[in-house]
Amino acid sequence: MDVVVAAGLVVLAWWAPPRRAGRWRWPMRVGLVLVGLVALWKLASARAGLVGPTLLRVDVDKTVVALTFDDGPTPAYTKPDLDLLEAEGVRATFFVTGQELAGHPELGRAILEGGHELGNHSWSHGRMIFRSAAWLTEEVESTDRVLRDVGVTGPIPFRPPYGKRLWGLHAVLGERPAVLWDVEPESFADIASDPEALAAHVVERAQPGSIVLLHAMYASRQATRDALPAIVRGLRRKGLEPVPLGELTR
Repeated sequence: MDVVVAAGLVVLAWWAPPRRAGRWRWPMRVGLVLVGLVALWKLASARAGLVGPTLLRVDVDKTVVALTFDDGPTPAYTKPDLDLLEAEGVRATFFVTGQELAGHPELGRAILEGGHELGNHSWSHGRMIFRSAAWLTEEVESTDRVLRDVGVTGPIPFRPPYGKRLWGLHAVLGERPAVLWDVEPESFADIASDPEALAAHVVERAQPGSIVLLHAMYASRQATRDALPAIVRGLRRKGLEPVPLGELTR
């Protein structure tokens, strides 16, 4: 569907410029296409549910926040991450890619055995915009199958890579929302490598029902791993208990 929309922009640009535009007709056409594609890109990143059901945070009557991690599972960092969480007595939701989970199903089972949740983060971690319906369906459903194989039961939450999605993805997901977030510290270059600043950012911005996004599955995310104890303790001092996403949505 996203490809159809993009093609529609090209057709519109072809016919839209008035004939009397003369030598400006082609620049106008190119400009219209570029403006339309930029608008679609912005829409794909929109925080509101303009293209389908979207979950940014959850209205709750409890003082809890969802602690979520993206990517993996990886042999090098899954166990250290689980050990950190166990030391703090906290559980979380891990949105994993099907490709990595299929290669290391034992790590997915270890996550579940630790009392955590698993979610779908696509098969290949490709941007899920301007793709065919067949590609989108395979990315979602193949990962769902691997998640079921390692022991996931009940609804499987889905988070699109980079948070990007358009109508085509939501046509595949149906009523299943795209799980995004309202607290995410690692996109800010000035704090991404500073554990103290990372923790302060999360604790300051988290509110009851917030969805916190972190990455801790690769070597480049050492600052996040170092910040994790301070994040958990800071949230608790604020009166907020980190929990898996399912405890907010059930």
